[in-house]
Amino acid sequence: MARAYHRCGAGNILLSAFRQTARRHSARRPVRRIYLMETLSYLAHGFGIALAPTNLLLAAIGAIVGTMVGVLPGLGPINAVAMLVPVVFALGLTPESSLILMAAIYIGSEYGGRISAILLNVPGEASAVMTAIEGYPLARQGKAGIALSLSAWTSFVGSAIATLGIVIAAPLLARWALAFGPIEYVALMVFAFACLTGLLTDQPVKALLAIMLGLGISTIGIDANSGVYRYTFDSPNLVDGVQFATVVIGLFAISELLIMLESMKGGAAPRIEQLGRPLFNRAEMKFTNAATMRGSLIGFFVGILPGAGGTVASALAYTTEKRVVERTDPEGSRFGQGDMRGLASVEAANNSASNSNFIPMLTLGIPSSGTTAIMLGVLTLYNITPGPALFRSQPDLVWGLIASLFIGNVFLLAINIPLVGLFARMLSVPAWVLVPFIVVVSTIGVYSGKSTTFDLVLMVALGVGAYFLRRFGVPMAPLILGLVLGKILEQSLRRALSLSAGDVAILWSSPIAIVLWVMAALVLLVPLLMPRFRRWREEAITEPD
Repeated sequence: MARAYHRCGAGNILLSAFRQTARRHSARRPVRRIYLMETLSYLAHGFGIALAPTNLLLAAIGAIVGTMVGVLPGLGPINAVAMLVPVVFALGLTPESSLILMAAIYIGSEYGGRISAILLNVPGEASAVMTAIEGYPLARQGKAGIALSLSAWTSFVGSAIATLGIVIAAPLLARWALAFGPIEYVALMVFAFACLTGLLTDQPVKALLAIMLGLGISTIGIDANSGVYRYTFDSPNLVDGVQFATVVIGLFAISELLIMLESMKGGAAPRIEQLGRPLFNRAEMKFTNAATMRGSLIGFFVGILPGAGGTVASALAYTTEKRVVERTDPEGSRFGQGDMRGLASVEAANNSASNSNFIPMLTLGIPSSGTTAIMLGVLTLYNITPGPALFRSQPDLVWGLIASLFIGNVFLLAINIPLVGLFARMLSVPAWVLVPFIVVVSTIGVYSGKSTTFDLVLMVALGVGAYFLRRFGVPMAPLILGLVLGKILEQSLRRALSLSAGDVAILWSSPIAIVLWVMAALVLLVPLLMPRFRRWREEAITEPD
């Protein structure tokens, strides 16, 4: 451990101070305080590694590249990190330096995904779908700068809280995550869909229709268990399924372009004027503080679960915040029309989840997302075995990575806040310039996936279909989330049924699953029963004695 401290004198001083304090109080303090002091000493050790000039430069490069990756729809952190694997070996980077670079790109993409979602209603990532629901209406109201700066701040807060949680409670929370098997995941996915149906819109039937469409699209391709082709219509282009970039760009970008073109009258291209302040103020921060904290905590605990990630976290955070606001401030609720609390909760949740995804990766060797799976593969190439012993066998790697998360989030905040004005100016671009730009970016994002013209045709077809769905009031966010979560639901359901030889009673055999099933039922039934209960109460009050 000592060799890392020659890289940074500040880290050496901090480590010595913490160790001396731990020894001085070890005989008198409870075990919990000794554990805390040891944790802080290891964290100081990690900062000694992360503050090395090379690792600082890599964290800064990763933050910039990650933001750019998040802005471009279809690329995603998985592709960016995968392309870096041969690069890190060619450069001869150490394992901790390689993970610091990849982690910076990963968390940076969560920051960047909000930019296109807020300004263009084109989510760069699945976790940014919920951001577009409140962010894009704010941009249309001339509050693009406020929305961008507020989302950057809440992303920073969510990431900082999650990273602090990693430091304090990673081993304990990893044990809790082990309690979630396929049975619990089925109930969790159903609960997420129930939240989307019952709370996301005022028309649950249309939301349910969108979810079913998303689940249907997720089944296209080869069955992972039997190898049977499903709904491919004898087309080789559908054997691998429909890639996420094609669906999200078609449903959001292309349909938005058609609506934008429809709004043009007499050949005049409408302009979105940038009005108001470029940054949020103290009152708006205070207004969204509670939502930010709730979203951060939801994202942290959801991110611990392997496979859940920012998509589930953002959906649960948004629906939870909407329910809280409807109860506490029904007159001030503007959800779906540009409510800052909804934007704050979503951004805090998806960034908090992206950071807490490292807990099962570091402590259990279980990837929580595609990006962390690639990082695990990189560790194996370095002959490092992830698992509970990693904290003891590779302290340079683990604590250097954790410390770099703090530093990377500071870099991202410093990069994104000054560029808010530049991003917001995109809205002042005339539509005759903006429309071709969106088409070019969308085409590149889709074509870079499989390099086939079939995906471009499918993108346009999905966009036209989404245009008509939006005209009839069908929301797009549940459709995308149904597509993303459908694979997790199917895999978990199959595993659960294989354990019970096809007996569906196993789905409610776990206490955690029972709680989630009950919560899902309440979320669906309460909105339906509340109007009747209110009418009954009003009739009871007005009825004469």
